[in-house]
Amino acid sequence: MRIIRFLTEGSVPTLAALTDDSKIYVLPQKDFMELVHLAEEQRTTTLALVEGMIATSTPLDRTIGDLSLLVPIVAPEVWAAGVTYEKSRDARNYEATSGKLDASTFYDKVYDAERPEIFFKSTAARTIGPDQDVYLRTDSNWQIPEPELGLVISKSGKIVGYTVGNDMSCRDIEGENPLYLPQAKMWKHSCSIGPAIRLAETVDDPYKFQITCRIYRNEEKIVEGTASTGQLKRKLDELVSYLTLDNEIFDGTVLLTGTCIVPYNEFTLLDGDRIEIEISDIGVLNNPVKLQANKIAVS
Repeated sequence: MRIIRFLTEGSVPTLAALTDDSKIYVLPQKDFMELVHLAEEQRTTTLALVEGMIATSTPLDRTIGDLSLLVPIVAPEVWAAGVTYEKSRDARNYEATSGKLDASTFYDKVYDAERPEIFFKSTAARTIGPDQDVYLRTDSNWQIPEPELGLVISKSGKIVGYTVGNDMSCRDIEGENPLYLPQAKMWKHSCSIGPAIRLAETVDDPYKFQITCRIYRNEEKIVEGTASTGQLKRKLDELVSYLTLDNEIFDGTVLLTGTCIVPYNEFTLLDGDRIEIEISDIGVLNNPVKLQANKIAVS
C-alpha cells in the first residue's frame, strides 16, 4: 500500500491510497502524518486503517499517470546521510583527490567511523515533487543526481514510510573543499521526493529495495545504473538514531539515506536533461532539469 498526494481539477491538494493493483482511493485526511496519528489513536496500523477506509469506497476512474502528483508529504525538513555506500565513498575520494584513488581521505574515515555523516538538505519550500523541474546551480560545472531511499519519520523517530529521493549535488564544489558541502548540496529546487510513500509495515525487508537511475538527453537514455539497499554500510535505524540524538525533529521529516549510483566521472547534467529514479515497490520519480534563468555573477 502506498500513499500519494495530487491536485484535483479544482486545484485542491488531495490524499489518496494507491493499492498494489494500481487502484486509487481518495482519503479524507489532509496529509500523511494525520493518517499515521489516527491509526495510533485507534491502536491499529496505518495499513489496517487505510484498508478499512477503502473497503467500501469506489476507486477513481483514473490511473496514477493521469494525476497531477504533488510531493507525497510536505516534509518540514529533509536531512541526508553521506558516504553510506562504497560507491559513494569512492566517488567522493575521486573528487577530493582529483582522481588519485590511491590516496586515503576523510571520506574513508567517515565510511568506517562509528558516527555517520548527516547533513541538512532542504526545507518544505525548497523541496519539489514529481514532474517538477530540478535546477542546476549556476556556479558549478559538475552536477549529478543522487538517487536515494528516503525514510519518512515521525517526531518520535519512528520510520513510518519509505519514499524516493533525489539529492542533487555539485561534485566540483564539494571536491574543492569539504567545508563547501552546504553550497554543494542546497539551493533552489535541489531536492525532490516522491511519487509515493510506501507504508513501513508493508515492507518486509528494507534492504531489498532495488534502485535504478536513468538520465535522458533529448529523450535518449545516456546514463543508467542500478543498485540495492542491501549494499548500505549502515543500518537505517542507526542513521535515524544519530539524526535524533539531542536533536528535535518534526513529524514528516524525511531522511535520505545516501546514494549508491554515481554516473561516470566525465558526466554532468545539462539544461534540458530528464532524470528518472525508480525504487521497487515505491515508484518512479521523474524530474526535468533546468538551468536557472537569473545567473548571479561571481567575481
